[in-house]
Amino acid sequence: MRVISLCPSNTEIIAYLGLEGLLVGVDDFSDWPESIQKLPRLGPDLSINLDLVEELKPDLVLASLSVPGMEKNVEGLKERGIPHIVLNPQSFEDIENDLAATAAALGFPEKGVAASSEFKNRLDTIRRANTNRSTHPALYWEWWPKPVFTPGRINWLTELSEAAGARNLFADVDLASVQTDWEDVLARNPDFICIAWVGVQREKVKKSLITNRPGWGDLDAVKKGRILILEEELYCRPSPRLLEGLEKLCRLLAEAE
Repeated sequence: MRVISLCPSNTEIIAYLGLEGLLVGVDDFSDWPESIQKLPRLGPDLSINLDLVEELKPDLVLASLSVPGMEKNVEGLKERGIPHIVLNPQSFEDIENDLAATAAALGFPEKGVAASSEFKNRLDTIRRANTNRSTHPALYWEWWPKPVFTPGRINWLTELSEAAGARNLFADVDLASVQTDWEDVLARNPDFICIAWVGVQREKVKKSLITNRPGWGDLDAVKKGRILILEEELYCRPSPRLLEGLEKLCRLLAEAE
């Protein structure tokens, strides 16, 4: 089959299945695994060049609604009659199900069953290891600074926090993404500040950008040096690589105890 992925999380799902060899084109932001680096690039995920997609004559395109604005790509695929499926993972269970659905659509259902089971077992193992934590620290996740956006209850980072034995500071807000402000975060006083800005490499984020915010010097997390600058690719994409991010978070929380 000739397969195209229109966003990084889809590409990573295909790679987790061991089927990246089927890919003939990807969006500009797909950067893992290394083997896809030389594939044709079809534009940023919100502005895919559908003419190029059509030229590659795909048997199947993997679209996604996990990023707001992707609807335009899906409509374009429909209009052109390009075979496609649409994923929309918002939770660990969705990712597990998408592994099975994607593998089946690509003609390898047995790989989907195996990968889905492996994903679930690995997640359950991590959860069990953190069940009896003596404390459950509050994590403030920030995936964009101006305006400030943080995940709410309906988000994989809430699940990821809980699997690590912690809790999302904004889990009380019944949204996937919450626009808030520095004052609100200050009032909630998190135990840890977790920075993973979408599309921004970890190396480009300086702690001073966080500590210099008005009043934030009074936060417990700042006083105790509990500011975690994290890889956005391990936390901001609904793909199996979230487990890698989860395992890293567990280590960092344990080191801070």
